[in-house]
Amino acid sequence: MKRVITYGTFDLLHYGHINLLRRAKALGDYLVVVLSSDEFNWKEKHKKCYFTYEERKQLIEAIRYVDLVIPENNWEQKVSDVKEYHIDTFVMGDDWEGRFDFLQSYCEVVYLKRTPEISTTQIKNDLNTTGKMDKQGTREKEGRSRQ
Repeated sequence: MKRVITYGTFDLLHYGHINLLRRAKALGDYLVVVLSSDEFNWKEKHKKCYFTYEERKQLIEAIRYVDLVIPENNWEQKVSDVKEYHIDTFVMGDDWEGRFDFLQSYCEVVYLKRTPEISTTQIKNDLNTTGKMDKQGTREKEGRSRQ
């Protein structure tokens, strides 16, 4: 059985997250998602989540590509997670490219291209600004309307 692991906050779950999880699962048979805890997000990443860890965990567990969700409590736990869960492939978005190459002595490291037109940051920015809405009441993206 080939085991894959990925990490993230997965706040304001969107189709870019689903794309990442689908593509990560396609690299193996068993997908472990390491979900950033509320404390880790606040103290280390300086991020406040809309949904609590438990709420985000329920959302991620409901996705068919995900086999196991565990908490991320610190930056240093990646090596021990790879060893403990017998991971073959570590997956992250390409915005992290090169940052986790040190794990190559433990497993394969793969950086997947992000879904370019969506991000949690973009959603938060869109919700915090007023803008023109299209006929369906959906916010227009700069230079194009959503169809």
